[in-house]
Amino acid sequence: MKSTSSNRRKFIMNTATLGGIGAFGLISGSLFSSPLTVQEGIHIIGPKPGLSPHLGTLVSMMDWMRMVVTRSVENLTKRELDYVHDPKSNSIGAMLLHLAATERIYQEGTMDNPVSFVGSDNIDWDAAMGLGEKGRKQIRGNDLSYYLDILAATREWTIREFKKRDDEWLFKVDPNFFQGKPTNNYCKWFHVCEHESNHNGQIKWIKGRLPGAKDEND
Repeated sequence: MKSTSSNRRKFIMNTATLGGIGAFGLISGSLFSSPLTVQEGIHIIGPKPGLSPHLGTLVSMMDWMRMVVTRSVENLTKRELDYVHDPKSNSIGAMLLHLAATERIYQEGTMDNPVSFVGSDNIDWDAAMGLGEKGRKQIRGNDLSYYLDILAATREWTIREFKKRDDEWLFKVDPNFFQGKPTNNYCKWFHVCEHESNHNGQIKWIKGRLPGAKDEND
């Protein structure tokens, strides 16, 4: 027990050191100022072909989080996607569409994406974004491929637009955004990734309460 506590303290101390000037200095000073070795693979966080270094790293994080969400909903039936646990809950299907809507909001806000895009003209994006009672009534009756296709189409648009931009755009600062404070495009798009992590936890919570669900350790 003493050894475990000691190791935990050491890890926290090392993390705190890297979380300050050390971490950014290491990344900016070595990874992005020296020749880049681009490695492929879902578990490789870093630059990607066809994208500027920081944009590629952001995309690698977004791809990894999307993989986690996709794994959480694998093989869910239409009935399971529509399941609402209580009068204030959202269905898993509605949350998947909400993830696409959120990404689309940031497309509009940072890249001037038009209101509609191919394959989604029939979607009530207000219901998908707001969820609640409107979402519970309207977002149902679709199979898993419906949601995954919309998520994929939304992400394809994002990547296509990222390829037209560079790290200077990514670090561009909006003087008044999150909490009324200066926020750069990197933070805005990292929120898209973090947002999926948040809802992935909700999806797994609902999965554990589906009729006939088995206990899972994850």
